[in-house]
Parts: sequence; C-alpha cells; structure tokens
Amino acid sequence: MNAWINFISLFVSGTLMCVFYLMSVRPAQMEKKIGERAYKLSGIFRGISGIFMFVLFANYILYPKYPLPIDPFPLKFQWPYWVSIVIAVIIAIPCMYLEIRSTLDAKKEALMPDKSHTMYGGIYEKIRHPMALGEMPLWWVIAFVLNSPFLVVFSFVWIPVWYWWCVAEEKDLILRYGEPYKAYRERTGMFFPKRKSETQH
Repeated sequence: MNAWINFISLFVSGTLMCVFYLMSVRPAQMEKKIGERAYKLSGIFRGISGIFMFVLFANYILYPKYPLPIDPFPLKFQWPYWVSIVIAVIIAIPCMYLEIRSTLDAKKEALMPDKSHTMYGGIYEKIRHPMALGEMPLWWVIAFVLNSPFLVVFSFVWIPVWYWWCVAEEKDLILRYGEPYKAYRERTGMFFPKRKSETQH
C-alpha cells in the first residue's frame, strides 16, 4: 500500500511541478490579459513548482524502500555500490557547474521573472538554456545515489518535460524582447554552442 501511495504521490507531484513551472515561464503572454502583475504571479507559480519538485525528490528517496510490487527491475544494480556513486559524481560535476554559472549570470531572474531585466550575458552568450541542461540530469544523480534501476529508467521522462519548458519559455521571450531575442536565437545553440559555420549562415 505504501508503495502505491508513494508512486501516486510521485506522479501527482511531478505533474503539478510540470504544470506550475510551465505557467511560470509565460509572464509576457499573461501580461496581455492581466497586466504587469503577471510577472509577480509567474514568480508565485515558480515557487509552487519548486515545492512540488521537493515533494518529488522525497518520493524518489522513498522509492527504494517502497518499490512498486510490479516493478520489473532489480531493487539495486548488480555492480558494487561505489560504481553507482562514481556515475552520480560524473554526472553531477558538470551539472552543478552549469547550475551555479547560469544562476550567477541570470541573477534574480533565475527565481523571479522581472520585466525590467535585460537579456542575459555570460554563459547565455553561448547557450540559451544552461540552467535546464544542468538541472534535468540531476534526477539521474539522485537515482544512481539511491542505486535504483527503476528510477534511472523513470528519469528519462524528464527529458521531454524540460525541453517543453524551454520551448514554451522561448516563445514567451520572443513576446518580451522581440527581434533582439530572435537574433540571439540565431547565434546561440539551445543546449550546446553553435559552431562558427552555423552562426555565419
């Protein structure tokens, strides 16, 4: 029973995290309907999304203790536990660098949408979504630390979710910044830097 409760909580919290974060990246679109308070509301939505992300994290932690009875995977990887830790560290190091660097370069906009904020600099001059690129793989870090094959496989579900968020955010940023953002998209990669030959076309 506890296993199903935890999994249902994981599913619900993950869904609500997705919905509220998606709502938080559309302040310019909301502004057309409700005015400048859309930016404050977007910040509230982002905070709520963070709460559900924390619940989701707790569900991950609990899963190895309460695995689903229909889980087809072994409870743990067959290799020594230190192998899982090494894999987690290898993933975590570049992810944490991207998280810290992008947060510093985005400043307060990383947490709270701000209409007066100018377009980003720093690492954002190379790629448009360094924070998403650093954040999404952290679910695999958690899964490997927990040594759970099920959670490693399950974490692939977040790839289309994070991509969807980035696409939605870019649509809103075009409304917000207009042609300068379109030009910015032409010269930068979404997740990886563009080659010089690509930026010259």
